[in-house]
Amino acid sequence: MKVAIMQPYFLPYIGYFQLIGAVDVFVAYDNIKYTKKGWINRNRMLQNGKDVMFTLPLKNNSDFADVRERQLADDYNSDKILNQMKGAYRRAPYFEQTFHLIEQIVRYDEVNLFKFIGHAIIRTCEHIGITTEIKVSSDVAVNHALKGKEKVLALCHALGADTYINPIGGVDLYSKDEFRAQGIELKFLQPKPFEYAQFGNEFVPWLSIVDVMMFNSVDLIHERVNSGYELI
Repeated sequence: MKVAIMQPYFLPYIGYFQLIGAVDVFVAYDNIKYTKKGWINRNRMLQNGKDVMFTLPLKNNSDFADVRERQLADDYNSDKILNQMKGAYRRAPYFEQTFHLIEQIVRYDEVNLFKFIGHAIIRTCEHIGITTEIKVSSDVAVNHALKGKEKVLALCHALGADTYINPIGGVDLYSKDEFRAQGIELKFLQPKPFEYAQFGNEFVPWLSIVDVMMFNSVDLIHERVNSGYELI
């Protein structure tokens, strides 16, 4: 049983979906502290040849609030994001099918941040053919007061994992020997470079999955999700 555990990110880069596709069960953290200036409620898209941010505005809340305790702002306007993406990508080869998906995501009738982003992840996975089971961390019977590596290991044991796959960014956080001592093989996922035409301009890498979907067929994306990475 292969397991991965990650914070929920809004329309993240392709590496996030490669991680989901590489495992049998993907756990989305809902009972984890929301971090400002991270990627939970924002990401990057292409506009006039440069990367720009698109963001889900949030209601003010405590700096110690979990992701599942945050809500979209009362003045959240889905049309703002849609118009931003339409202006940026209307000439992209796969605009129509991708924009239809984005409409379903940003117009979703939910104000809870975790549920809103979770819906976006699930719909994107369906669109590009990822069938991995997705669970919510708080639904798994472990001691949720645990932190860091201890909580990851507890979740892995509770789910019956024999392999835990983490993004390459965690290579300095986790020890393969420590996981092996717990009967779990630790691997790190390293996405391979994926370059494609972006209106003939200089390529801007690692943008939101939105950019990937605007310029590439679903079949090609599915292939890259399944094979465009290395496990180290």
